[in-house]
Amino acid sequence: MKNLFTFLLTILCFSTLQSQEKQSPPNFIIIFADDLGYGDLGTYGHPTIKTPNLDRMAEEGQKWTNFYAGASVCTPSRAALLTGRLPVRSGMASSKHRVLFPDSKNGLPASEITMAEQLKTVGYKTAAIGKWHLGHKEQYLPTNNGFDYYFGIPYSNDMDKISGKDYWDYWKQPDDSIKTEHFNVPLLRNTKIIERPANQNTITTRYSDEVVSYIKQNKDNPFFVYLAHNLPHIPLFVSDKFKGKSERGLYGDVLEEIDNGVGKILSTLKEEGLAENTIVVFTSDNGPWLPFKLNGGSAGLLRAGKGSTWEGGMREPGIFWSPGRIKPAVVSDIGSTMDLFTTFSKMAGAELPNDRILDSHDLGPVLFEQKESARKSIIYYRGTEIYAARFGDYKAHFITQGVYGQFGEREEHNPPILYNLSHDPSEQFDIAADHPEMLQKINELVAEHKSKLVAGEDQLADRE
Repeated sequence: MKNLFTFLLTILCFSTLQSQEKQSPPNFIIIFADDLGYGDLGTYGHPTIKTPNLDRMAEEGQKWTNFYAGASVCTPSRAALLTGRLPVRSGMASSKHRVLFPDSKNGLPASEITMAEQLKTVGYKTAAIGKWHLGHKEQYLPTNNGFDYYFGIPYSNDMDKISGKDYWDYWKQPDDSIKTEHFNVPLLRNTKIIERPANQNTITTRYSDEVVSYIKQNKDNPFFVYLAHNLPHIPLFVSDKFKGKSERGLYGDVLEEIDNGVGKILSTLKEEGLAENTIVVFTSDNGPWLPFKLNGGSAGLLRAGKGSTWEGGMREPGIFWSPGRIKPAVVSDIGSTMDLFTTFSKMAGAELPNDRILDSHDLGPVLFEQKESARKSIIYYRGTEIYAARFGDYKAHFITQGVYGQFGEREEHNPPILYNLSHDPSEQFDIAADHPEMLQKINELVAEHKSKLVAGEDQLADRE
């Protein structure tokens, strides 16, 4: 009897220990592509780009089919992700310049709370690897925004162009005539330039290897890694190992190298015994840059791409992976990159700030219990102006406007045009006349949003 009691006590203690281990703060890794289209991954339907590691992430975790970036271009989208707030609130959206440039005066305001700063309050180690694009001056760099470590390029990889050609003519050249040395972009370690021009042929693999190294060095602490690839934003560069390997050509080569890095990261987590206690998220900052034709990606069945408020501009792949934690599923509920701020804070035990409006919801109930998403709506900003809004399945466009010489001129719609995105994700068939009640609900949603909006001072307009 005594032996049986001892045995049962041992089992109880072991079970309690396991439960405590499962409740320990998880690690977080965000892998953020640049200008990746909704239709560019194998698991989202691309027929010739092979992404076996991302496909496995989706199979073992959750693939979201209504997952949105916070904006349709680089700078505001990244601000939205890291702050959990629409970029108009922080001043990281502008109707004058849509992104920051190497001669921009400003960057992310110090008053904003980044995801890294939030997680550091509860003891996390933090690293930013890759593209930043929230200000290149030292006070705006990751190391002054909650990250312990930074390795990357501070803005887009097409900036600091050395060639004397017109920007748009430059991209009409053959792929092999565009060299990494044509772009004098700096590679930083923390705040110091260690390479200029950065060798973009090797940058994708070096970013992934930096993440692997950081995981191994910090495996005994809770950590947050933000890996933001510079690619597949043009110009496209790839290492010799992947060059010419994809059936899709150079663009496919680039994505298959990114996917290889994802595989390295997942394998490292498993080897170090961290997989079940790490949440890995893969998504992108905005849709594909369509004017660059074969050098740009695909939004699949979605309309338009980068820069627009059509679905192809902001709806992105959204893959969540953590074996044993996240329940595998294909999720058609609405989610946003902004929701990661609250989701991660809740999981880490970090108290949410109460001195500002957050545009962020806790996705935990969907990820771990397969309950409904708390997010029911999306506001689509272009700069500082609302162009569209989604409530449930329905999306109303108040203004439509093409980008980069495509998809038409600016047009205001009164009444708005309306689409059922569950039935018509390509936004082809206006059903406004049949659903005045939905237009009313969306109008009320926008009116309530505007009534509480305090826009931040424009941080993108001023250039030196």
